[in-house]
Amino acid sequence: MNNNQTQRQIYTVSELTSDIKLLLEESFPFVWISGEISNFKIPVSGHLYFTLKDENAQINAVMFRGQARNLKFDPNDGLSIVGLGRISVYKQRGTYQIIFEHLEPKGVGALQLSFEQLKARLAAEGLFDEKHKKPLPFLPKKICIITSPTGAVIHDLLKIINSRFPNIHIEIIPVNVQGERAVNEIVSAFELLNNRVKTIDSADVAILARGGGSLEDLSAFNSEDVARAVFASEIPVISAVGHETDFTIADFVADIRASTPSKAAEIVVPEKDELINKYTELSGLLKFHIHNRIKQLKTILEHTSKRLVDPKNKIQDLRLRIDDLFARLVRHFDNTIQYRREHLSWRVDKLIANNPLIQIIKHKDVLDQHVNNLFIYISIYLKNKNHRLRELNARLHNLNPAEILKRGYSITRTIPNAVVVVDTKDVSCGQNLEVILARGSLICRVERKSDND
Repeated sequence: MNNNQTQRQIYTVSELTSDIKLLLEESFPFVWISGEISNFKIPVSGHLYFTLKDENAQINAVMFRGQARNLKFDPNDGLSIVGLGRISVYKQRGTYQIIFEHLEPKGVGALQLSFEQLKARLAAEGLFDEKHKKPLPFLPKKICIITSPTGAVIHDLLKIINSRFPNIHIEIIPVNVQGERAVNEIVSAFELLNNRVKTIDSADVAILARGGGSLEDLSAFNSEDVARAVFASEIPVISAVGHETDFTIADFVADIRASTPSKAAEIVVPEKDELINKYTELSGLLKFHIHNRIKQLKTILEHTSKRLVDPKNKIQDLRLRIDDLFARLVRHFDNTIQYRREHLSWRVDKLIANNPLIQIIKHKDVLDQHVNNLFIYISIYLKNKNHRLRELNARLHNLNPAEILKRGYSITRTIPNAVVVVDTKDVSCGQNLEVILARGSLICRVERKSDND
């Protein structure tokens, strides 16, 4: 028994967990793994925590904030991914997890997924709504082209614009349309345009252009920063990126989407020769209509002049009408004044009949009568009260205890309680009593009692 105990190796929990951690991390330094994301969380630290699972198993996973910044898509629950990571054991809980260094969608490219996610988010914010689209000017005085200065796109734009409307003012803001610096340079170009709005250097319309390419080549035009810069532009923007089948986020945000840069050149300016022909046609049509209108008005004027009455006769008629109206007005005022006078006279008579002085005299007589009656009533009332007072005073005088004592009566009280004695049962033989007389009092002692009435 003792030999078995000495040969047995006993691990502590920490030792066993450390050995497992070392074994796993050495055996699986980096592994590729695929699965479906669930329980996805992003705490305040910015790290990504989720569970990676398939039909039969699951494993805890984490991607730290530094690696998460390089992701081209937004991970979420239900998304199938492929990732490169290393196995690690969390000793405090005794669980193992995989720490990812790289993630990419399974079956869908990261750029395509990022494109779809950004498109859905910006559409939900309303950046693609028609109500935000600005109309293009019919004939811009100045056109700003944001593109690469060395590509074939700029030459095609200049050639077509100059062929349609020569000598129009064109400004080129050179930017990289591909690579790491492309996004910042395009955003800076739009900031420059907005800073010059309402100045003499301001452009009327902007064209954002580049040739076709793969989704990676067009990534700058699918970035959120460029999309928001196009949306914030105070001048109308034409997006001419890629070929006819290429669509970018900038296309959806721009005010007008051109299928190709050449199409943008056709949209931005009309053909000068067509405008001249249209002007000539409209000018001739306008002159024709003006001459016809003048003839019509001249005919109307001649016809009207023949129907005109001599102004002197018209003036005389108006004078007669004025005299008639003046006489009617005078009669109306006289009638009104007469009616007012009669009404005033009736009011005066009624006022005299109801003269306040007459009413005051009548009420003064009544008031004097009431005052005399009041004095009489008060005098009778006071006499009655004085008589009653004398009667009550006499009765009170007769009931005064001092008057009763003067007639030979006395009051006997116990000592020391001063209780008035009214029954022999209230005292005992030998008890001292106080006898109150009309003048002074006596202290007496009870010698004997008699119950005889």
